[in-house]
Amino acid sequence: MDKVTLNANKRTVVGRKVKQLRKEGLVPANIYGKKVKSQSVSVAEKEFSSIFSKVGETGLVELMLEKQSHPVLIHNVALHPVTGAPLHIDFFQVDLHEKVTTKVPLSFVGESPAVKDKLGVLLNILSVVEIEALPTDLPEKLEVDINGLKAVGDTLKVSDLKVSDKIKILSDVNLEVTKVAPLVSKEAEQMAKEEAEAKAAAAAEAATAAGAEGVVKPEEGAAPVKAPATGQPVVSPPSAPGVKKE
Repeated sequence: MDKVTLNANKRTVVGRKVKQLRKEGLVPANIYGKKVKSQSVSVAEKEFSSIFSKVGETGLVELMLEKQSHPVLIHNVALHPVTGAPLHIDFFQVDLHEKVTTKVPLSFVGESPAVKDKLGVLLNILSVVEIEALPTDLPEKLEVDINGLKAVGDTLKVSDLKVSDKIKILSDVNLEVTKVAPLVSKEAEQMAKEEAEAKAAAAAEAATAAGAEGVVKPEEGAAPVKAPATGQPVVSPPSAPGVKKE
């Protein structure tokens, strides 16, 4: 990565008064580190936003403060919830000869044959991985080549990532980075819907049949009569054998 320089000025304004700095186009910030005394500084918002969009939190930045160079990584950027403008920044000063741990974003490159042939859909499971390296060896991103994903079920794991021998990946090597999942088409959705409706109809028919079994049917030849009170037909019971009706 090319050398990136950002100018900073010492800051004496703290607390609620930093609102005035923001009105002037400046962002309050702090410089801190393992063997560094914390310093309050400010940087130009436009200059910082331009650099941050390029290097993110993994690119090494040369922070110039009173003609002194401070190698830093951009950490903990507080953003306005509506405008997205930076409200506060933490710059982590590093030792160029000491390895640091950070998270690096993944960039998916190429084209999966399985997706191209409409056999499946690509699911990107991880977006960052944790690595360890010297500040000068930190990559801006790690590329994930998906050209080899040719069939449904094909998967790339953290162990499949190609990195320099100067970089150590700390994330679990068995974690899935991306995979090809089955493609759910409209036809498949319609078939599933029709199958569910058919099962529901069969269940309703079975319930109706079970209820009908509990109904007592009149014997053949029995004549229905009207019930005086309700007017509903009733069934006369059959005569007992040998008994003459009056």
